Amino acid sequence: MTSLTAAKRPGPDGPHGGRNGRDGQGGRDGQGGRGGRGPGRAGRPERKAFGDRAAWFLVLPALIPILILSVGPLLYGIALAFTDAQSGRTRSTQWIGTLNFQDLLHDTLFWDSFRIGLIWAVGVTVPQFLLALGLALLLNQNLRMRWLARALAIVPWAMPEVVVGIMWRLVYNPDAGILNETIRDLGLGDGRDWLTGLATALPAVILVGIWAGMPQTTVALLAGLQNTPRELHEAAALDGAGAWRRFRTVTWPALKPIALAISALNLIWNFNSFALVYVLTSGGPGGRTRLPMLFAYEEAFRYGQFGYAAAMGCVMVAVISVLLAFYLVGRLRGGEDR
Repeated sequence: MTSLTAAKRPGPDGPHGGRNGRDGQGGRDGQGGRGGRGPGRAGRPERKAFGDRAAWFLVLPALIPILILSVGPLLYGIALAFTDAQSGRTRSTQWIGTLNFQDLLHDTLFWDSFRIGLIWAVGVTVPQFLLALGLALLLNQNLRMRWLARALAIVPWAMPEVVVGIMWRLVYNPDAGILNETIRDLGLGDGRDWLTGLATALPAVILVGIWAGMPQTTVALLAGLQNTPRELHEAAALDGAGAWRRFRTVTWPALKPIALAISALNLIWNFNSFALVYVLTSGGPGGRTRLPMLFAYEEAFRYGQFGYAAAMGCVMVAVISVLLAFYLVGRLRGGEDR
């Protein structure tokens, strides 16, 4: 009985589990061994292709509105810049090549508005960042009623730009505005018309831009501060580092990527500003607050020069693209350095 069982049991060198059974069913090259992975590997590209198609179907609901509402109008505007398109149904549109851009090179009013736009963008972005940084550092401290201060700090962010513009027009009102009333009560003079004065219009508008955009910068910087480990500050304090040295060696390195990102985005957003300045001054007085977007708007919808206004838009898109390129290159270099 024992001999029969031993005869039926496969030995170490048998066809199903032996060391030399590589050509059998249980060997490495057989259908049941590692060689059995062949069909699975052949099926992986098909699964990957199916996964790619499924991913595209999931992205399409978000991609289609972007193509229709953003990419499509952008391409149409670029094409319009090479035509003499004007308002009027009976007026025919002709292809004129780069004539609009040639005229734009000699348009001193546009380049003056471009200069004002740069002054506005930098004049809003830099003080906005510095004030937001100070406010974020303050809100990051263990203060009483800190939750209320944080809630009040984001109130301007929740208000539409049109509402902000109307509110500040009331503040700057020369007759009953709170600013002039305060100046009169303090005996500092009779006040002035801030939004119509040639010397005060642009600074007054820049002040509103700083106030309106500071909350989003504060929130971004505050999030970066809260993600900085407190152990680093405590270790630096134990080593005898003062507040400024802790900020320079611990806080700022952690905030630097966020600061660069939010500053670049704020510069682009501020350069593209339209609604706030339009409600406050409509580009006046004498074009002192006429930003490039306002100038293009007037050319298109006041004077009906759609092709010329589209050429202005192309120049502004090119400038913004250059700013984005510098920002992305800086981010990539920063990632390589880390």
